[in-house]
Parts: sequence; structure tokens; C-alpha cells
Amino acid sequence: MLLGRRPSSDQWADAYVFPGGRVDPVDCRVRPATELRPHVDRCLQRAASPARARALGIAAIRELMEETGLLLGKPAGSSAGRSRDWLPFSEEGLAPALDQLDLLCRAVTPPYRRKRFNARFFVAPAEAVSGTLQGNGELADLRWVEIEEARSFNLPRITERVLSELEEWLGEEPKRSARGRVPVYKTVYGKQRRTLE
Repeated sequence: MLLGRRPSSDQWADAYVFPGGRVDPVDCRVRPATELRPHVDRCLQRAASPARARALGIAAIRELMEETGLLLGKPAGSSAGRSRDWLPFSEEGLAPALDQLDLLCRAVTPPYRRKRFNARFFVAPAEAVSGTLQGNGELADLRWVEIEEARSFNLPRITERVLSELEEWLGEEPKRSARGRVPVYKTVYGKQRRTLE
């Protein structure tokens, strides 16, 4: 899997995390090469509108590109768009390949945190990406690592939990597309809970 180190000035100073970020307005206007797989779309729509579900997948692919230089795309009749945010895709004649994404889990930051998020953690096969691994400064020391190696890194607690979800998900290979529910981590009455959505 792909991890990078947060800057020393960050909330998670020097911790290793997955590439990611938020949905930008441009993500709602991008035309993907392929749509989300039905089971991924259904799972996302349990906590998002259909348009938002699609934008979440597109944002994940854009953030991967911005933070790592890697493209998760497929050839398309029309490129991702003219926006400079998607220029690397357009230059390669690609658009986002949403069908390569699977939804691993969701996590909501505890209410007492100053900086909050409602994050979706996606999985895509490494062989589906193209390009050269290179950061934009948001993450340092970008690298591909095995799960066991990652456990020796300085990781936020939620990243540790996502690693456990990934191990379980990898063991479900024959029946992944039949998964009906997705794990959600959120704080309830002051304790972090894992529920299924």
C-alpha cells in the first residue's frame, strides 16, 4: 500500500498516512471514464447523495494524483476536463477510472477535535495506476509498503484501524463484491465505536 509522512507542523506531525483530502467543486463536474461499481455506489449512498457518492470517488483519484503523481485512469472519449486540476489526466488522454475503487471503510473525527473529517477510505489495485511516484510537498517519504512494515511506522490510531480493515478485506477476495455493509468508525458517548453501515 502507499503511505507518506505528514509535515512536522501538521496535526499528525511526522505520522504516516494515506494520500487523501476533501471533495473540491471541480470534482462534481468531471466526467469519469468508468462509473463506480454497483456495490461501491450502494455503500457510498448510505451516507451520501448519488452525486456526492460519485464526487467522493473522483476526489480520491484527484487527491492521489496531486499528492503522489500517480494516475488512476482509463482512456476516455473525452478527457477528464479542461481544469488545470486534471491536466495530467488530459495530457495522457485519460479520465478517472471509478470502477477500480472499492470502499474499505469510513471514519468520522471525534467531536472534540478542532479539525474534523468524515473520511472514506478507498482501495485500488497498485497495477491500475500509471505515472511516476513523486510528491507535491503535502506528504514526504512516499513509499509502497507491506502491511507488517507499516505497523512499525508512527501511525495515527485511525490508520492502524484501517490497516486492520485492509487485512480483513484482502481475506475476502472471492466475495468482496457481495459485501453489503461497510465499517464506520465514530465516537459515541466519548468512545470510538466500530459499526456497520
